[in-house]
Amino acid sequence: MPDRNDALQLLDEWVENPGLKNHMLAVEAAVRHYARMRGADEELWGLAGLLHDLDWERNPEEHPLKAVEALEERGYPEPVVQAILAHRSEFTGVEPESELDRVLVACDELSGLVVACCLVRPNGIDDLRPKSVTKKIKDKAFAAGVSRDEVARGVELVGLERSEHIQNVIDGLRARAAELGIRGQDLR
Repeated sequence: MPDRNDALQLLDEWVENPGLKNHMLAVEAAVRHYARMRGADEELWGLAGLLHDLDWERNPEEHPLKAVEALEERGYPEPVVQAILAHRSEFTGVEPESELDRVLVACDELSGLVVACCLVRPNGIDDLRPKSVTKKIKDKAFAAGVSRDEVARGVELVGLERSEHIQNVIDGLRARAAELGIRGQDLR
């Protein structure tokens, strides 16, 4: 099975935009956190989180089909491919069925919103709480590219209270805050 180093190499080959790379790393961190919490295969889940938007820059109109094709050619496991297809179910027709599928959908948009919250706070993620993120969810002008409908759908799919899910995503990102550049000291 390809490992994280293989996935990072693929990421470097396919993705130039540093913001998109950071988003993919953030989703990976959140999904890995859920894998640890649920006793799942952290490496497998991490690959899905890390590679979910692999072809977004190259082929946005066909996303994620080109990425899935490349991942299948390289021997990535079926659960990773399935989760990546399911995270764009409105386009692919593949509904999120497995726990990994549901967690990836639940972490994708929310991770972007949490990172955006960190970037406008003097302390970044250091003291971020779900209440602050919830306020930003209600502000449609803040991080306008984040689909609030997808955030709500993700909460539903993961089966937790919204504040609990937000806290889980914060905790996942906090564990990788230095790499993501979202600690207070990184923002000063």
